[in-house]
Amino acid sequence: MQNIDPIYVIEPLVIIGFSIGTVLYWRWKQGFSSYVFAYSFLAYAGAIAAKVAFQYVTAPAVLSTSQGSLWLLGLYFGLQTIFLEVGGAFLVARHAISAHKLQKSDGVAYGLGLAFWENGVLIGALTLLSMSYYFFALSQGGKGAENLYSLLSNSHPELFYGPIEALQMVGWGLLERVSSLLVHVCWGYLCLKSAISQMKRYLCVALPMGLIDFIVPFVRIMTLPIFEIVVFMFSAVCVLATVYACKSWPNGSKQ
Repeated sequence: MQNIDPIYVIEPLVIIGFSIGTVLYWRWKQGFSSYVFAYSFLAYAGAIAAKVAFQYVTAPAVLSTSQGSLWLLGLYFGLQTIFLEVGGAFLVARHAISAHKLQKSDGVAYGLGLAFWENGVLIGALTLLSMSYYFFALSQGGKGAENLYSLLSNSHPELFYGPIEALQMVGWGLLERVSSLLVHVCWGYLCLKSAISQMKRYLCVALPMGLIDFIVPFVRIMTLPIFEIVVFMFSAVCVLATVYACKSWPNGSKQ
């Protein structure tokens, strides 16, 4: 009976280290308010909780109505991210600003906090736990291991790829986390900037970034490399849009 490649256990460790490293680097480079992590957690956890509740109520009806339409499913997921994640990040940022807990210089750190809770905790830590369990459970042998192997080989056959294929899977997975980091930093920064300057333009640039989740259902018809490249290109456009917006609009104009 084959076990999963150990690299699948190493992958979440890299993601966690990468997530923590970016935060520590920015802390050393620029410094940021001690409240950043608390408010970024409030924004991210609140959005995820709202998504879970919303999907619990609406998913059966949406899935039956969409009848396999990737466009409708994309809008279903993308609009949730726009209003709950990006919109929620703005509302939390506005509250933090009104309470004098965050300041202008905390914009990038706020975005890094959002990315940390997704990549370092929700994805990295949970994946580490599950992959570690799979690896050690399968290594024990016995009836339980055989049942687990049968389940995983049907639901996640990629876990039993050879070393070269597994390394490729890990590489594309890490690229996806880089894309996630970029887009969260962009909309976190813009949301805080909008809250401070009271310029709605920044929020209007940030909101469409939530459409990154519009792409998710299309993984069914794309190869993994193409899908991850498309996601990365979307995140790169978000970076360019953020830089352009911040250079083009003076803070003094509340338009």
